[in-house]
Amino acid sequence: MSNIIIMEKCKDDLEREFYIQMAKRYGWTKRVLTNFVEARTYEKYLLNQTNFDLTIPEDRRIQAKLAVKDEYTFDFAELSPEYSEHELELQLVNNIRDFLIEMGGDFTFIGNQYHLMAGNRDLYIDLLLFHRRLRSLVAIELKIGEFEAEYAGKMQLYLTALDEQIKLPDENPSIGIIICKSKDKTYVEYALKNINMPIGVATYQLRNTLPEEMKEMLPEPEEIVKRLKVFEKL
Repeated sequence: MSNIIIMEKCKDDLEREFYIQMAKRYGWTKRVLTNFVEARTYEKYLLNQTNFDLTIPEDRRIQAKLAVKDEYTFDFAELSPEYSEHELELQLVNNIRDFLIEMGGDFTFIGNQYHLMAGNRDLYIDLLLFHRRLRSLVAIELKIGEFEAEYAGKMQLYLTALDEQIKLPDENPSIGIIICKSKDKTYVEYALKNINMPIGVATYQLRNTLPEEMKEMLPEPEEIVKRLKVFEKL
């Protein structure tokens, strides 16, 4: 049954081979496989940017890469036009079920603004999750702008503190995911190259943002102004 789904939904031989191997290795059910295919996991696996090849043992590396998408889609109608990182975080927490599904299904929520101490300094992790298959804590930092290299250094501090203070003896080292509005892929590669803690960098988009193809269908600016004048009379 899984092979039928793969043959019907995948047009590329390499893509088919990817899902065949993943389904075999991780025992994906028909429903799980369908969700992964429809979420374009193959493309996101190839595109995602992490330093996991250097920081995670081979036996957990593929599963870790599957846990980090290159881009996430958040569906919030309540965000203001000039939303802040705090506002985005609150929307994710308020819609935690949808957020965890978008993250991939193997995550459980531990807390937001998770407090740690480094000496006399307070640290606050935007979102702290736990990945059941990896048996790792996952720290998530949200940034509403473009990725900056200092974000990786700060994440490395968070992961060190988590491993020293929170991680249980039978759990694997913590992983960090920095989710930004945009990123320069080459810049990200340089920023992660010499970081010795496992970190991935992803972007996000808001589903309530008007798609480009719909923007092209909008009337000319003059016509929009004319139509908006109707509201002045209400």
